[in-house]
Amino acid sequence: GKEVVIANAIIAILTIGGQQLFSFFTFSCPCHVGQNLIYGLAFLGVPALILLIVGYALNNQTWRLVMGKRSHFERVTSSNRLLKCKLVCFVLCSITGRALVAPVTWLAVTLINGSYYICAVSEYVPEYYYGAAPNVTASERRRILATFPCSQLVPPELTRVRDEVILLLRYQSQVAGWLLIAVVVITVFLSYCLASCFSPLSFLHFRYWISYVHNEQELFDEATEQHSRLYAMQHVRKFFGFVPGSENVKEIRIPSLREWQAISGLAFLKRVDEEHYDYSLLHDWALKERASGKYLRIDEDP
Repeated sequence: GKEVVIANAIIAILTIGGQQLFSFFTFSCPCHVGQNLIYGLAFLGVPALILLIVGYALNNQTWRLVMGKRSHFERVTSSNRLLKCKLVCFVLCSITGRALVAPVTWLAVTLINGSYYICAVSEYVPEYYYGAAPNVTASERRRILATFPCSQLVPPELTRVRDEVILLLRYQSQVAGWLLIAVVVITVFLSYCLASCFSPLSFLHFRYWISYVHNEQELFDEATEQHSRLYAMQHVRKFFGFVPGSENVKEIRIPSLREWQAISGLAFLKRVDEEHYDYSLLHDWALKERASGKYLRIDEDP
C-alpha cells in the first residue's frame, strides 16, 4: 500500500542521512596493515546488521508471529498444517523485506561512497594494476598500499600510483553498489509479480481487501482503547470512589495503607484461570477486595 511505500522511503532517507553523518564524524581509516580490513568491514557490515535487527524488532508482524498460538478449537490436519507453513513463510518474507530496507540502503550508499571499501581492501590490490616496483618485497608493498587511504602518509613519488589505486577501488565499490541496487529492485519487482500471479483475488478485489484490513485494524485499535479505558475505569472507581472527569462528585473513598501497599510495586501479568488474567495490581485488588472502607463527603458549595 501507499503507507508501506512512504514508510520505506522515509526509512531509506533517514538511513542515507545517518550514513553521511556517521561517515563524517566517526570514520577514520587506520591505514595500517591488517587493521584496514577489519575496520572497513566493521563500519560496512555492523551498522547494517544492527539496522536489520532493529527492522525486525520494530515490525509488529514479528511479534504477532512470535506470540501467535494455535487455537485449542482448531483441528490439526495436514491441510491446516500446510496452510500454516505457507502463511508463516509468507509473513517471514514480508517481515524480512521490510527489515532489509534500511540495511540494504546503508550498504548501497556506503559502497557508492567508496570510503569504507577503499579502506578495507586497499592493501590487497594486485600489483599489475599499478606497476609496482620489482625491488619491493610483498610485505613492504602491502604496508605501502595500506597507507593509500591516508594521503598525508603517502610519499610524494607515489602520489600518482596512489591516485590510480584509489580510482580503481572507488570504481569497484561504486559498481558493486549499483549492482546491489539493481538486484534489489529486480527482486522486489519479480516478487510483486509472482505474488500477484498466484493471488486468488482480482486487482480490484485485492485493493478492497487491503482497504478492509486497514479499516478493521483502525477500528480494532479504537475499540481496544475505549474498552480498556472503560474496564480500567471500573477499577479506579472502586479504589477512589469516583471516576476522573465526573461532575457532581458527592463523596470520595479514602484508601487504607494496606490497600495502597497492595497496588504498589511491580506488576506482572497474573493468570487467574484458564481463560482470564489480571493485568495489574489494581486489577487484582479490585477483583478480590470489597469496596468498603472510609468515605469522605464532598461539599458541593465551597
